[in-house]
Amino acid sequence: MRRELHPSSAFARSLKRLGKKDRRSFEFIRTTLEMLQTDAFDARLGSHKLKGDLDGLWACSAGYDLRIVFEIATRNDEEVILLVSVGTHDEVY
Repeated sequence: MRRELHPSSAFARSLKRLGKKDRRSFEFIRTTLEMLQTDAFDARLGSHKLKGDLDGLWACSAGYDLRIVFEIATRNDEEVILLVSVGTHDEVY
């Protein structure tokens, strides 16, 4: 099921910060976002529910140590993906 992506301002800030550290990671993130939009539960993404402080959110892998945190929500009677954060494993958890 194809879903529209809606980046939060926090996601945009963390993406910009990540780009300053490592420009090569943008290609991994772009590819992951395309796959996420097409099928958020594609096995290659490793999508999984989060617990604790991030309960209700999901995360997927965008490379060896890159993670994208997202939420599946409903807007105008359609499911959309709200992009919450992006960064290394330690940054987003």
